[in-house]
Amino acid sequence: MERRRSRIRKGAMSQEDFDFLMNTDLLRATPHEAKSQLIFAMTPIRLRAGERLISQGDDGDHFYLIQRGTCVVSVQRDGETHIISRLKPGELVGEMAILTGEKRTADVHAEVDMVLWGIGRLEFEELCRAHSDLREFLTEIVTRRFSSQKRMAEKTIGRYVINEIIGQGGWSIVYKGAHSSLPMPVAIKMLKHDMAMDPDFMDRFQNEARVIARLSHENLVRVYDIEHLYRTVFIVMEYLEGSSLEDILDSLPRLEFKRTLNLLVQVCRGLRYAHRHGIVHQDIKPANVFVQRRDRAKIVDFGLACPKGCEDVIDFAGTPYYMSPEQIESEPVDERTDIYSLGITAFEMTTGRRPFAYEDVGKVLEAHRSEPLPDPRNINPDLPPGFCAFISKAARKDPSDRYQNMDEALESLLPLAERVGVAVEADSTPRRNMMSLFMFYRKDRQLELSQLVENFNQELKKIGAELRMADFPDL
Repeated sequence: MERRRSRIRKGAMSQEDFDFLMNTDLLRATPHEAKSQLIFAMTPIRLRAGERLISQGDDGDHFYLIQRGTCVVSVQRDGETHIISRLKPGELVGEMAILTGEKRTADVHAEVDMVLWGIGRLEFEELCRAHSDLREFLTEIVTRRFSSQKRMAEKTIGRYVINEIIGQGGWSIVYKGAHSSLPMPVAIKMLKHDMAMDPDFMDRFQNEARVIARLSHENLVRVYDIEHLYRTVFIVMEYLEGSSLEDILDSLPRLEFKRTLNLLVQVCRGLRYAHRHGIVHQDIKPANVFVQRRDRAKIVDFGLACPKGCEDVIDFAGTPYYMSPEQIESEPVDERTDIYSLGITAFEMTTGRRPFAYEDVGKVLEAHRSEPLPDPRNINPDLPPGFCAFISKAARKDPSDRYQNMDEALESLLPLAERVGVAVEADSTPRRNMMSLFMFYRKDRQLELSQLVENFNQELKKIGAELRMADFPDL
């Protein structure tokens, strides 16, 4: 319990107080039915100029909304006080405590006489669990922190520092970041709080990290780390330079045929690798194919991935314009589901249009289930018959009529690719990486060190890694 609790004074809320609270970002984000509950959970606090509200190192069980006055946020480092920011009316103070559950990271002093409203972490969390709009407000809090120009502790995710937002979807935000001590840029995907507090979706999101962390292929994005912070989950991935296939298609009438084949072959190889490891992507589309320099393709966003034969646990997993009939019917999926979506994607790559481009999503879904696929040559007459046959077979309604696996799909694509001069490279075998580790120790600790190294070696063997050691002369 923080020392300032002795300064809390109960009292009737005036009309002025009520009007102020109702016009703050916090109350505007609160659903109508929860506003009164939140207001009743608030306690008025009055501080005199110079008084301390928060002490660095204390437990944080409240956050505060400033009504009048200003306060200064500072940290103590190496015996010196460093001012971080000045907060004014309408802003929150100490809100990160409700997300981290950790000790306070800064001191907060009243700069002038102040009036604030305190909210208990437990009471606020209870309201958030019941009301999704408030969960979204938690995401806004974190996003504002990460978007700040100030280099603060809150912009650090484990060993990584967040720099800027580079993408945003319905259930996640992607940031560009870097390793705190290595010259390594990364992409950091954060699950939004309205989803993080949904147990089913949380399991699905974490599945993305577990799935692609164990996959290693040149045409699949790599995952480095996963962090549980700020009441949500962050997946740390390799940072890709280039553009999504969706952005490329938006800027061109259609892709040149040779380029299309080159990218499709790479996507097929990445999917074949994933399928051989029992994983179905479930959301193959241009937005999830990233094109790097020299047209190197990588499949991204395995957030909907699942084992073969599984049924969707979330309604309409996937994107309507590329969904297979079995996904629409919520039937079990397998590698043929990805093949269907790849066929629809290939249609768009070579024609510049989606085959079922209705504005009404219901019509799109019904077309995938029952409407014949248009002939792509009606839009692009220069397409070879063999390629149109590939699209037609890949995107058949009945999974048993499609290519049954990526090997069959590649058997159709590779001759076409070679015919137009695509340099088809042999599949590269997974390379073994090497890490150097140097340990400096005293000779009298040799026995303890040997035991630690042996335990470490046993753990390495469990993941297929190998430890090699060499002794060096005295340094």
